[in-house]
Amino acid sequence: MDGKTAGGNGRQRAATGLAVLIAASVAGAAYYRPLPSVAALVSPDIHAEYVKYLSGRDTITAYLAYPERPTPAPAVIVIHEIFGVSDFVRQTAEQLAKDGFVAIAPDLLSRSGGTPAAGDSARRLIVALPPDQVTADLDAAQAYLKTLKAVRVDAIGVIGFCWGGGQSFRYATNNAALKAFVVCYGPSPRAEDIARIRAKGLGVYAENDARINAGLTDMAAAVKQAGKDYQYTVYPGVGHGFLRAREKPEVSDSAWSGVIRFFRAQLETK
Repeated sequence: MDGKTAGGNGRQRAATGLAVLIAASVAGAAYYRPLPSVAALVSPDIHAEYVKYLSGRDTITAYLAYPERPTPAPAVIVIHEIFGVSDFVRQTAEQLAKDGFVAIAPDLLSRSGGTPAAGDSARRLIVALPPDQVTADLDAAQAYLKTLKAVRVDAIGVIGFCWGGGQSFRYATNNAALKAFVVCYGPSPRAEDIARIRAKGLGVYAENDARINAGLTDMAAAVKQAGKDYQYTVYPGVGHGFLRAREKPEVSDSAWSGVIRFFRAQLETK
């Protein structure tokens, strides 16, 4: 690890109720699309809808996006930021579908009535979530994905942003069945927990993010000592949340391209 890198027109139709059908061109969509597609390997049409699944006795609402392809696809669980399920999170799920993955973004505030409109309210609720509950709800999301015929049940990964980035890293320490995990500018788990990771990981960090980056040296040492495969890049000239803010689009595009290459390498091979 060297401190920088380690190891067109579209159409959109919404139906009432929980389901929404989205069909848009990869070359440009009718809605704001914050992330690029790195390759037109599948049909540019996707389908997205809200679904509900059980976690224990509770019902979790999630945003689910499918690529249109003739064979089952790998899947990615999307863990939201501290703002909850936002436009950015839904668009990220849609973009993953365009890039060839089934993507599910659970609303981890479902027990509180779902993500509130006010960001401050969401933040207060999310920081109070019990870690074991978050793990259970992510396990239930994975179990739900395995019931879908459109999903390759042996090829499921996870990605998270900000608070969700830390949860993605932590979830990798608790789920040995994951095939890949991506951490986008999220805090690292404890060194002793890193030894439990079985999946390969990818880290996306920002140069102007001293709060998160302060823990990278210790994290890298723990990863090396545990013999785990976690490569990361610190992207120059951008700050925390840069994939959402897109302060430098070319940097965001480069980072997202790296994420998709990683997921394809880990999830698309048989």
